[in-house]
Amino acid sequence: MAAALIVTASFLCVVSASGAETKSRLQSDPKGWADILPPADLKGWYRVPVPPTGQLGRAQWHVDAERKVLICDGDGGHDMLLFDKEIGDAVFHFEFCYTKIEGKTGYNSGAYVRNSKDGAIWHQAQFGDAKDGYLFGQTPGADGKKKSFNLSKQVTDMRVKPAGEWNTLEVTAVGKVLTLWVNGAVTCQFEDCGREKGYLGLEGEGYRIEFRNLKVKTLP
Repeated sequence: MAAALIVTASFLCVVSASGAETKSRLQSDPKGWADILPPADLKGWYRVPVPPTGQLGRAQWHVDAERKVLICDGDGGHDMLLFDKEIGDAVFHFEFCYTKIEGKTGYNSGAYVRNSKDGAIWHQAQFGDAKDGYLFGQTPGADGKKKSFNLSKQVTDMRVKPAGEWNTLEVTAVGKVLTLWVNGAVTCQFEDCGREKGYLGLEGEGYRIEFRNLKVKTLP
């Protein structure tokens, strides 16, 4: 299948044919999903600086309603854009594409589930430029104190595509278990999440990135 192209005046993203081993949850079970792409005024979403004790930069998130994409310009500092609704067991589906800039390296972003409202507790799916695709963060421990985790060593297959290509990710949260699926396969699983519910969202960290097909499905 030939690759499809999406072109605007300032950038190019390539939608590559997929050789996926497994279908996404959205593909295999398409009923019951809620579309959570923000409206033009971003109502229902809010920004939190990273770290939460920091200061927010300029407004860097906006929606292209015609193309149905959420865009982070990448020049407004390090922040989270969080969906303002606590969610328990659920699947968070999204697709992303970095805007490729010749000579630029180190593309970096992420997505969140089960965060605290202020972002001090966070569980992130980390993705870069043809690398990463793992879960890490800070979760409450049995003693109530935060504990860090990083599952990068679980990742044996770098499934994230290069900057300029679209990627499909899903984070599934069931009980204490968080599972990350990247472009056709599960890359890692965290089995000790300390929050039963929380806020999902996306990260802005200095690189222009687009998100589309933002959907969530709550699980019984």
